[in-house]
Amino acid sequence: MNAGTEKVVIAGPAGRIECAVDLPAVGASAAAFGTAVICHPHPQHGGTMDNKVVHTLARAFLQVGCKTVRFNFRGVGASTGMWDEGRGELDDALAVIAHFRVTDQPWLLSGFSFGAYIASQAAHTLSEDVKPSRLVLVGPSTQRQVMPVVPADTVVVHGEVDDVVPLSATLDWARPQNLPVIVLPGVGHFFHGQLARLRSVVVQQLQPIPAQLLL
Repeated sequence: MNAGTEKVVIAGPAGRIECAVDLPAVGASAAAFGTAVICHPHPQHGGTMDNKVVHTLARAFLQVGCKTVRFNFRGVGASTGMWDEGRGELDDALAVIAHFRVTDQPWLLSGFSFGAYIASQAAHTLSEDVKPSRLVLVGPSTQRQVMPVVPADTVVVHGEVDDVVPLSATLDWARPQNLPVIVLPGVGHFFHGQLARLRSVVVQQLQPIPAQLLL
């Protein structure tokens, strides 16, 4: 992401997992979350931790004071192993979470497209005492994967004219949960030309509500 990005290799269930760690700027606003882990889109369709939407999510989390961790699923970049149809990729995400999550500190979990599916599955799998403080899902893969029920405060962002995952599929998944979906008008799956807008929306959703607005 920048000159300060630290590349880290950790042990995973299929061998090495390549990670990229960024720290918020000195003097950043107080963080509500200590660390944000971000899952990238589908490995078989070119998804990596350097995807532009993944970078945008990392920038949003850095802006609100989070340490950010991006990582490559097995078989991508310097991560070893082979595509495992989501099962092994979930295990990879859980290994990254276990490595970087700090005990007794809040943390955040996020993902884009297939990565949003993995993030939601990881949040669903984790025990209550280690679940993320907040879940942020962008363009979640609600048509090709079976997404679990997510917490009521989950941030879901979807493009109105998404040609990879139809907005209708995400609304069908969200409706039984009474889960709000933030729809960006005229925006496609990859948020071309709208990444700054996406970052602004995510930052706005994560910033605390001013006390005077709660009165």
